[in-house]
Amino acid sequence: MTETSADLVILGGGSGGYAAAFRAAELGLSVTLIEKDKLGGTCLHRGCIPTKALLHAAEVADETRDAESFGVKAVLEGIDIAGVNKYKDGIVSRLYKGLQGLAKAHKVNLVEGTGTFVGGTTVEVDGTRYTGKNVILATGSYSKTLPGLELGGRVIASEQALSLDYIPKKVIVLGGGVIGVEFASVWASFGVDVTIVEALPRLVPNEDEYASKQLERAFRRRKIAFKTGVRFTGAKQDDDGVSVSLESGETLEADLLLVAVGRGPNSAGHGYEEAGVKMERGFVLTDDRLRTNLPNVYAVGDIVPGLQLAHRGFQQGIFVAEEIAGQEPRVIDESGIPRVTYSHPEVASVGLTESQAKEKYGSDVTTFTYDLGGNGKSQILKTSGGVKLIKAPEGPVVGVHMVGDRVGELIGEAQLIYSWEAFPEDVAPLIHAHPTQTEALGEAFLALAGKPLHVHS
Repeated sequence: MTETSADLVILGGGSGGYAAAFRAAELGLSVTLIEKDKLGGTCLHRGCIPTKALLHAAEVADETRDAESFGVKAVLEGIDIAGVNKYKDGIVSRLYKGLQGLAKAHKVNLVEGTGTFVGGTTVEVDGTRYTGKNVILATGSYSKTLPGLELGGRVIASEQALSLDYIPKKVIVLGGGVIGVEFASVWASFGVDVTIVEALPRLVPNEDEYASKQLERAFRRRKIAFKTGVRFTGAKQDDDGVSVSLESGETLEADLLLVAVGRGPNSAGHGYEEAGVKMERGFVLTDDRLRTNLPNVYAVGDIVPGLQLAHRGFQQGIFVAEEIAGQEPRVIDESGIPRVTYSHPEVASVGLTESQAKEKYGSDVTTFTYDLGGNGKSQILKTSGGVKLIKAPEGPVVGVHMVGDRVGELIGEAQLIYSWEAFPEDVAPLIHAHPTQTEALGEAFLALAGKPLHVHS
């Protein structure tokens, strides 16, 4: 049994793991980073990046299809899926090479192999034990399915959807959350007949109800069918297609069934429970400083209960590296983590929904919604939607919710406003360049501060 030591051993090289490794190295710690697959994890190779590349290709297809409405003569002859995949894979490859270069530049000891946490502060990989003064568990997540619904053949998860070498004619998407609506949006832009099935009463059910209604309205215009408040009961497949049964008694037929019912913590088989790590439903439990119940053992990313977002894991990785280095970083505010659904149109939010705000502050919360119809840049882009603000009684704005093409690019300012605990009167004097979509945020805050300009009463 070979043994090596370092200041920090990290199990998992996804967004949280590599961020922790790079930041710890910058702070002078020796780091061993263990990854069984490729540096960058699910986000880079099978999640965020390739999905958003497909969504941009879908945007190009839509703009080409609608070019005449802009006075441009263009014809969409079809989708070359091989070309789309080449574009997508090229982006992933370049970013992967960049990460490898950064790991080398930071002098991180990158170990390839499946790691098992064996207790204390030690991780074993293929007979070699790596012991750190501290350990970070960062093994990410996997695509979930439902009981009795086995993935395979015409029943696929997002990973298989990203690597399809053909465009199906008809798809059923099981799950109307972020992953489901993003793939539905891509396929609809590629000319696929799409139906979403969601057991909860509305699409993107974790978002504010206003955002859900706006997205549903847009999807109806795009002829993306969806059935909400109905449960899936079973699926059968053969050489010709897949048949999906619903609790309502209805049966749907399609070429493929995409199972997009969320992601589960990738904690099984890594030795966590055996080593005494406190867990619940497969998640690793931590305190607000991301410490597990074991001394000098931390956890970050999708295995920690909360939002399963790459940028959350990334920030947690930085936080823990700085915590271990004695810098006493500020605790991460989970409500202040920005959320973006990159469908057409996009949904972007930070802070509390209206229902969450009322639960916390009572019914006397104030809301204001600004329609993008009054925003010049949004009209240029031919997008509809709006900005909804939620204000605590006698307090700051505690939620910002936006719907419209490209509103994900506005979430940075929205996060600053939320984290600043800004009152409408604090934001109203800020100058927003014209014509930009950021003006929509400015107009909403002007109105909430009692100075409405481009707002119809």
